[in-house]
Amino acid sequence: MEFQVKAVRGKEMVLLSISAAHAQDALAQVQARGFTPITAKSTGSALSNRQNKKFPLALFSQELLALLEAGLNLVEAIETLAEKEQGNQIKHTLDALLQALYQGQTFSSALEQQPLIFPVLYIATVRASEKTGDLPEALSRYVSYEQQLGLVRKKIVSSSIYPILLMAVGGLVILFLLGFVVPKFSRIYEGTGGNLPFLSQVLLAWGLFLESHGKELLTFVVLFIAGLVFGLSQASVRKSIIQLIWKIPALGKRLRIFQLARFYRTLGMLLKGGTSIIVALDSVAGLLDVVLQAKMKQASAAIQEGQTISVAMEQAGLTTPIALRMLRVGERGGRIGDMMERIASFYDEELARWIDWFTKLFEPILMLLIGLVIGVVVLLLYMPIFELAGNIQ
Repeated sequence: MEFQVKAVRGKEMVLLSISAAHAQDALAQVQARGFTPITAKSTGSALSNRQNKKFPLALFSQELLALLEAGLNLVEAIETLAEKEQGNQIKHTLDALLQALYQGQTFSSALEQQPLIFPVLYIATVRASEKTGDLPEALSRYVSYEQQLGLVRKKIVSSSIYPILLMAVGGLVILFLLGFVVPKFSRIYEGTGGNLPFLSQVLLAWGLFLESHGKELLTFVVLFIAGLVFGLSQASVRKSIIQLIWKIPALGKRLRIFQLARFYRTLGMLLKGGTSIIVALDSVAGLLDVVLQAKMKQASAAIQEGQTISVAMEQAGLTTPIALRMLRVGERGGRIGDMMERIASFYDEELARWIDWFTKLFEPILMLLIGLVIGVVVLLLYMPIFELAGNIQ
């Protein structure tokens, strides 16, 4: 990780760029050079961010869990994982963890020094396990958590593949008709425009325009697509689009269910690991949309004032009728963490049923619309031929 360290030597103040595993390491390096460090600030370049995102956290957790269950201690397990890596970013990350462990730091503190790689939720799970001494159980819960979230994502992706392919193929066919076939027919009918139906005249006028300004139009389309891709790559644009989707009643309701499922599953996992409810709520705040984050803070404040979890969640609007009943049952039985995971599973099943229903309805409607557009274009192209054949008869 790159750090900018402000330091002084004598009367001179300098700003140094240091590569280090964490801020303390950067300060120590500067001090070793004869400077007196003042502050260290992470720069976090775009390249390092992309590399950090490549760290396979789920696979790392599974391999670490297997080694711990085989009888290795934590340091031996991470050393084993580091040995099989060949000087890449993963090895650098594992070496940084080992360095911190060699210095006597806890595993959660070692993870905390690399926030771009290890999320707050992962660190909180490990820190809670350090109080009970059951790290394998915590890793097992996290692996199960990731698998459950992955199932929902896979369901959404698999349901989207066919409609996207259908729209792509249909769009290419329509573009072929409008960009190649229509201009050919336009030259044939160019001298008989007055005898054509109005819609056929419009379509053939488009063909003539495309033939004479095709390069300019193609340039515009390419620039438009490039601008669209660039816009979607910006976090602010994606956030604005999501906010618009939230305002659509049917889709907004499903987005809320999806976020509540993640919220309850994450909260349940932390509570089962021994994390207090206030700390757990702070840890999962980043999983929610801005609107729901405000409601979560409201619920956290109510719990701190002595309200029960079910009442606080109900007042903040973070429940559904079924979830509220399940929370009350969990409170009475003292198994609120387990009940929250069951609520998440219920939400996941509800979302999966809605996705199945939507795709079964959307796919035939999409096929019908694409077929209708293609049919109308073809019909308008051949209508003059049909009229000519009728006149000959």
